[in-house]
Amino acid sequence: MRSRILFISGHRDDARNLSQMLQSLPLILDQVGTLYHARTKLQQEDYDVILTEAALADGNWLDVLHLARESPRELEVIVTDPHADARLWAEALNLGAYDLLTQPFYQPEVRRILYNACSRPEYERYPMAAAAV
Repeated sequence: MRSRILFISGHRDDARNLSQMLQSLPLILDQVGTLYHARTKLQQEDYDVILTEAALADGNWLDVLHLARESPRELEVIVTDPHADARLWAEALNLGAYDLLTQPFYQPEVRRILYNACSRPEYERYPMAAAAV
């Protein structure tokens, strides 16, 4: 069975590059440009992971984290940002994100992090109550 990843980004080129990086893995990447469209897509499809840019046209990664926690399905959230630093990484992990990917994307890192996030057993997932902000 293939795992699904929802990529929230206004940059179609990034989605195309990520799809190519993940091509040989059992992962399907769908892309939407806004938080609004992500909410709609999450109601239509079952996803395992959300990969989101830190800053979106209509929100930010914290809004995505809240959206994931509202889902009846447990979703891992991975944040990406071209200006990612240790502070953002620590904040994201402390608030319940699975990990942080820096840009430009480095294929081995992208493949490892996304594959592992999708493969993580349900019992190992971060407790939803602990992620409540």
